[in-house]
Amino acid sequence: MTSIDESLLLKTAAEYGVPGPVARELMARTRPCLYLVPHEQVPAVLREDARPAGRTGGLPALPDGVDWPEPRNPLVLSVDCAALPHDVLDIELPADGHLLLFTEIEYPPESSVVLHVPAGAATTERSATYESNESNGEAGEVRVYEPRTLYPVPGLTLDGDGEAGPRTRAFLDEDGADEGANDGAGAEDGAEDALDSFEEAVLDMAFGGQRPGVCVQLGGFSDSWDMAPDVGELVLFAQLAGQAIDYNVFTMNLIVGTREDIAARRFAGLQYDQQC
Repeated sequence: MTSIDESLLLKTAAEYGVPGPVARELMARTRPCLYLVPHEQVPAVLREDARPAGRTGGLPALPDGVDWPEPRNPLVLSVDCAALPHDVLDIELPADGHLLLFTEIEYPPESSVVLHVPAGAATTERSATYESNESNGEAGEVRVYEPRTLYPVPGLTLDGDGEAGPRTRAFLDEDGADEGANDGAGAEDGAEDALDSFEEAVLDMAFGGQRPGVCVQLGGFSDSWDMAPDVGELVLFAQLAGQAIDYNVFTMNLIVGTREDIAARRFAGLQYDQQC
């Protein structure tokens, strides 16, 4: 799983004026993830050995007897499970085969589908054109997004809605008390700013460079724009920024499910949330 050496963590915390116990509490609020990014966004230290593991857009390759899932939403993501780094995520994805995600990213989908195509299955790339029953036999056509190859990079995510630990609260409260004694404002902006900057530095460090703002993410905590859907027993399966698929689409598409359903490949039980 993605981690940061404790000595480096504490050194970084000291640079930002964050006490070591607070830094350790921060790490307890993180979960590992995999970012899927274009080659140019792979950190320089990882770029030479980077191998593709996913693709946005394009046409699906489906086994014989498996049709394009109704209501024929676009294929937005394909993931080569065998090409993903192993032992990174804390959710159990298939070890091999391909995951295909069909959904709408431009407006809330009526339905969305995740399919797992087993390794070794004979497949055929399907056409975007099909015979539509709703148009008197005339041909319909599925929206096909431009294919873009993606590369996996491990990272960390932070539970932004999680309750801070006692050391963190004491750090913030103590700073607020000191500020209040000096100017009567009771402000704690100094500690909050230091903590925010430290958090950003830790997450960038785990990625190996500056984290991408627009990307596909597997696992970890969601970076939702509204109410986070990964609450209670639900964990993030995947998160897709609309611009990672189409530069002109400004949505956040989140897919969540229980750890048990994800591990058992019961993808019909996944839940979808689109935010804009």
